Amino acid sequence: QVQLVESGGGLVQAGGSLRLSCAASGRTFSRYAMGWFRQAPGKEREFVAGINWTGGSTSYEDSVKGRFTISRDNAKNTVYLQMNSLKPEDTAVYYCAAEAYGSSRAPPSVYNYWGQGTQVTVSS
Repeated sequence: QVQLVESGGGLVQAGGSLRLSCAASGRTFSRYAMGWFRQAPGKEREFVAGINWTGGSTSYEDSVKGRFTISRDNAKNTVYLQMNSLKPEDTAVYYCAAEAYGSSRAPPSVYNYWGQGTQVTVSS
């Protein structure tokens, strides 16, 4: 069992930055691929960024490439999402998710564990 807790969301002006963190419980964090997803009101949950279980591969949704960076620190059981040059369309609830021995990108249905989400609001 893995429990995930996101933090770092908030209100920021367009062009600003935020860093989201997702802390995982358990001693097997290094065995999990981690993904960040987001869901805006009235929209489906969408993939944002992912990192495979070895940490050697990352994937990004096209609209965030060059602006967002996913990373992991296995010693701290934490995955991060650094978000720069934020836009109003990045406004959403952001979720982290875990999949055992997974790849850097997969549909939401593949991930076994989810956090409760953290709100990111970007004002124009």
